[in-house]
Amino acid sequence: MKIQEPAGTGSRRAALRLLDAVLRKGLPLEAALDTATRDLERPDDKAFAHAITAETLRRLVDLDALIDSATAKPLPDDAKARSALRIALVQALAMSTPHHAAISTVLPLVDGGPRRLVHGVFSALMRRNPTLPEVPALPSAVAERWEVAWGSAVVREASRAIGVPPPIDLVLAQDEAPEALEGVSFMPRHLRLARGTAVAGLSGYGSGDWWVQDIAASIPARLFGAGEGRRVLDLCAAPGGKTMQLASAGFQVTAIDASESRLARLRENLERTRLHAEIRTAHLMKWSPPEKVDAILLDAPCSATGIFRRHPDVLHRVRPRAIRELAEGQKAMLARAAGWLKPGGTLVYSVCSLEPEEGEQVLSAVLGSRGDYALDPVRPEELPPGMRPNNGTVRILPGTFAEQGGADGFFIARLTRIS
Repeated sequence: MKIQEPAGTGSRRAALRLLDAVLRKGLPLEAALDTATRDLERPDDKAFAHAITAETLRRLVDLDALIDSATAKPLPDDAKARSALRIALVQALAMSTPHHAAISTVLPLVDGGPRRLVHGVFSALMRRNPTLPEVPALPSAVAERWEVAWGSAVVREASRAIGVPPPIDLVLAQDEAPEALEGVSFMPRHLRLARGTAVAGLSGYGSGDWWVQDIAASIPARLFGAGEGRRVLDLCAAPGGKTMQLASAGFQVTAIDASESRLARLRENLERTRLHAEIRTAHLMKWSPPEKVDAILLDAPCSATGIFRRHPDVLHRVRPRAIRELAEGQKAMLARAAGWLKPGGTLVYSVCSLEPEEGEQVLSAVLGSRGDYALDPVRPEELPPGMRPNNGTVRILPGTFAEQGGADGFFIARLTRIS
């Protein structure tokens, strides 16, 4: 006879699969979600599995320290018992789940000796009345890398940032926000909503009045100014936030991306906002435009370590080798795209990365190899209050824009073709 599992065990089993996908296989959390939650029918159960996993990844270092304090010898990092304990503890200590529910729903995930171990360690820890630090600890490899690159103050700010839900930024299709929306504007066509605002059902979404886009991610497209009918290539365009910005600013946009599934979302967004762009499914290393264009935006594939507040999995799966390989890919993309721009035209290169190898060092290599390009310095008045150019470029680090609620990590540079 099959033993009836406690209600909610399925979400915890999916969370266990998600942790394995991120920590052992190195997959992005969002990419693993559909497969890991395949047995769950209710959207709420899938959302809860995602929430458990994301919170576990935010608190992983501190959760593991608690577990290690209650075992005679450390459990292997990939042991199922360790992951089950992580899931139980994060619910009990960070998600307001009753202790009995936190443990009873993970025990079916382990058998035999590991089951007894999980129950014993959880019970021993609960008797201590433990708490998790208000400011989570970053993985040591990440903290060391960022301290070398940016200093200890940035590491402290990153630790604070990952423990606080980020605000929600909207880009407005028109100059004025719908009257029903309440928020704070830091730039034209921008609105920041309070943390915790539920986007679903907000006024103006169905009519295409706005889309969600972090304020940092909106800056690259803003640096082109008014389109006035100029032709622009948006390379690596999906899911389309920057394409919509450029189209709404009056550009003739050709959006290029290698992923047809991601371009499907871009098409849906364009239809909803009633904006137009020509869409091409192609890899930019194999494609070229029929003629030179006035502007190019390359928001390049990168490590995405700058969006760790929203996607904490990047802190645990991105390694230095991958960062180096991605930086080389960005150099190759810029070298190819540079020939497609008219003299006097503008190219903006951006990455949502906190790694200097992907930002400053790529820019330096490109400018060092191309005498026909020069930096077009970003001016302070082009940025929201609280952000400042750095040697003519934009480097957004943890702590930047903190008084206004923070922003994703980015590097942005604007270049002009001089011949």
